[in-house]
Amino acid sequence: MRTDPRPRWSVTTVLLITLVVCYIVQIILERNVYLFHSNFALSSDGLRHGKFWQLITFQFMHAGPMHLLGNALGVFFFGRAIEEAIGGREMLRLYLLSGTFGGLLQLSLDFVFPGAFPASVVGASAGVFGLIAAFATRAPDMPITLLVFFILPVTFPAKVLLMIEAGIAILGLLPIGFMTGIAHGAHLGGMLTGILFIKWMNRPQRDVVVWKPERRKPQLVSNAPKRAAWRKPRKKTEEVPTGEFISREVDPILEKISAHGIHSLTDQERKILEAARDKMAKR
Repeated sequence: MRTDPRPRWSVTTVLLITLVVCYIVQIILERNVYLFHSNFALSSDGLRHGKFWQLITFQFMHAGPMHLLGNALGVFFFGRAIEEAIGGREMLRLYLLSGTFGGLLQLSLDFVFPGAFPASVVGASAGVFGLIAAFATRAPDMPITLLVFFILPVTFPAKVLLMIEAGIAILGLLPIGFMTGIAHGAHLGGMLTGILFIKWMNRPQRDVVVWKPERRKPQLVSNAPKRAAWRKPRKKTEEVPTGEFISREVDPILEKISAHGIHSLTDQERKILEAARDKMAKR
């Protein structure tokens, strides 16, 4: 009913620009490789020394330009789709949570099996796999076309892509030397986070009723009518002018959709939008 006249960059676009800028900064600061990686790459030693910011900074570092390109493509294709479905703020939250929990799972495996996995982790892969898993959870039968070796197109449902990626990650955790040097635990953790995130968002919304004992208020004897003279009855929806109804009831709902996506609306808010549509049709 109303559009924002100000053009805004999508969160996906901002995230892609941030990844590129951070990689440029990384190249500049990597003249002292040990100092840079010991502070910003995710490692068990860093967390033991209180460098908890590594849980975020490692997600914006990459091992090389091809590593960055692969993750940027994943963010571009799946980030846009997820942002359109659940909103930019939730998409960014999903991306960062997937990266964080993916990194923690990778470090947990290194703690259980010392020396079997990379000692430090860099890259946006865990966040990207979270986006892929979220997409496949929301639209499991959506066809996806991939270019194998950037030449051969192959099309299959999104759920098949998720199964393939999960299978590769699980095989990478086995002690058979399969694609060593890759943080498969982080990929698997990102996928699990993406699935759980969408499941949590799609859970049935139930109103939580908290019982509170009713306190009796002292009653005053009065001949006044039950409804106080200063309290005006609330106008019905049909009686409210269209302009007042839009600004008072509809605008906050539109802002909520813009910030959190249409899925966040309650039944009452959906009814208000339907009432607004009917009022606009009568004009």
